[in-house]
Amino acid sequence: MASWFYASEGKQQGPFPEGQFRDLVAQGVVRPDTLVWTEGMAGWQKAAEIPGLIGGGAPPMVPTGGSGYGGAAGYASGGSLSVDFSILEFTWRSIVLLIGMIFVIPAPWAFVWYTRWIVSCVNVPGRPNLSFTGNAMTLVPWYFGFIVLAIALGFVGSEILSNLLFIVQIVLYWLLIKWMVANLASNEQPLGLSFTGSVWAYIGWNLLFAISIITIIGWAWVAAAQMRWFCRNVEGTRREIVFKGSGLDILWRGIVAAILMCFIIPIPWVYRWIMNWFASQTELAPRGSLGA
Repeated sequence: MASWFYASEGKQQGPFPEGQFRDLVAQGVVRPDTLVWTEGMAGWQKAAEIPGLIGGGAPPMVPTGGSGYGGAAGYASGGSLSVDFSILEFTWRSIVLLIGMIFVIPAPWAFVWYTRWIVSCVNVPGRPNLSFTGNAMTLVPWYFGFIVLAIALGFVGSEILSNLLFIVQIVLYWLLIKWMVANLASNEQPLGLSFTGSVWAYIGWNLLFAISIITIIGWAWVAAAQMRWFCRNVEGTRREIVFKGSGLDILWRGIVAAILMCFIIPIPWVYRWIMNWFASQTELAPRGSLGA
């Protein structure tokens, strides 16, 4: 049975079962101009815009099952992600994260704390209240194990082992991505997502990126291709994730960002600008609608 949410005084209320939600409509708690949402809708809409919801009659027409976004109900088939956070909050949270990383031991907890905040700032069509549910204790064995290994190899001083450490670091980043994707939730309910890209492909992309830096500008096209590869390998959602940004888009923004960051003060604004652009280029669409 569908569960409904509505917005009141800037806060989300719910979930409410179908019957209880209809009682709220009948009581006038949910009015025609009230924003509402239920599973299958691409985003929040006014109650009056949903056929069958206001005025009784047939059950509300909302898409259900499979990739049933759109259709008779007139809901959008997807949309772009967006990011919204204040510069002041970003600044102080980033400083706290940096301090946590400098002191080494608090790093896993600082990272998870920061990730929970930044994920909550991401708006996903049809997935209100995005959140991150990962626990810092999961990171502790990876993190401190890598530090011990790095210190040990530092004493050995072998170039081959140093290269091996670089590969180990990439593998840990791959595990981190899988863990982060698996711990995304909406309305405190796990999304059931998984990252299925292979570790060998991830290592290959990172090595290709490192090599492309030699070409001065080629890294931007590699970054765009890697983003598309990453999106294709996120599974567990009825809509496919598509990154539409080009290498040229990334290149000129990267150059502008590098120049502005040299002045230190603009860093928070530049970071938000870049994040917003990447989010705007990441879209959700019915599976198969965009071809291979």
